[in-house]
Amino acid sequence: MKAVGLYKYLPIDHPESLLDLEIDTPAPAGRDLLVGVKAISVNPVDTKRRAPKDLVEKTPKILGFDASGIVEAAGPDCTLFKPGDPVSYAGSVIRQGSNSEFQLVDERIVGRKPASLPFPDAAALPLTTLTAWELMFDRMGISKTGANAGKSVLILGGAGGVGSIAIQLAKKLAKLKVTASASRPESIAWCKSLGADETVDHNRPIEGEYDYVLCFSSSDAYWSSFPKITRPQGKVGMIVRTMKPVDLSILHDKSIAVCLEGMFTRSTFQTPDMEAQHKLLEETAGLIEAGVLKGTMTQNLGKIDAANLRRAHQMIENGHVTGKLVLEGWR
Repeated sequence: MKAVGLYKYLPIDHPESLLDLEIDTPAPAGRDLLVGVKAISVNPVDTKRRAPKDLVEKTPKILGFDASGIVEAAGPDCTLFKPGDPVSYAGSVIRQGSNSEFQLVDERIVGRKPASLPFPDAAALPLTTLTAWELMFDRMGISKTGANAGKSVLILGGAGGVGSIAIQLAKKLAKLKVTASASRPESIAWCKSLGADETVDHNRPIEGEYDYVLCFSSSDAYWSSFPKITRPQGKVGMIVRTMKPVDLSILHDKSIAVCLEGMFTRSTFQTPDMEAQHKLLEETAGLIEAGVLKGTMTQNLGKIDAANLRRAHQMIENGHVTGKLVLEGWR
């Protein structure tokens, strides 16, 4: 089967940073599905996993953590899907990724493709939706049925992939007053089109206090600001690892809670509630079909191959990507 992978971890402008490959097609066992990949989306986690380091793989490493496609075969223990079903999912960091013509994925982290979305649009949603949903509703305890209606949330990185879905979840489901950070005219317009009540420029000091602060960019850069912009007994949610030690004492006077989200926790550690991601994606599909939520794809970069994936990685590394980048079909 066709795939895009790597042996060496190189800068993205190196021609061998991502390679067009031919590898064996795997066979499903247990609760695995073999999915024929129709479209993929590219996320910052792809670039972080590919980042230069002194490691050479003996067998090709296939990246990719968002996909939509058709179930080609199902393992003997599968109960949720069958061959022919259209699906979408975000995969796992401990297995080969979605940048391949066929991929094995545990059905417990797979959802049906929203019937109202083409495959590229569907591929843009799983990872970011899982991340925002789990952080807001599972980790931070925000009510998804409006019990916290009227409270305020600041979304740092509002125009990015996770921010784009978090704005919608916060406004449409949680009924919060949503402020999103954005600095360019096009990113400000994007955030407002998704439901943000107002925007703030993250290149300037942020004023005011918020009940919830969702940080979807550098946690280190904002750490010292959290005590100033979070209300007493408020909550901060983070998805990006801190790269240096942080001083928790600065949050103490206001009793600020910090919640961390690792979207791959359930699949990496095979947690008992792993199937929660299947249920979450199924619920999301219903919300998309009902018109409550909308897709976040902004650019389709063409066929899935090494050249186009290198382009996508470079765009993400350069910053200023609004919404989600997708690739569709195989050369």
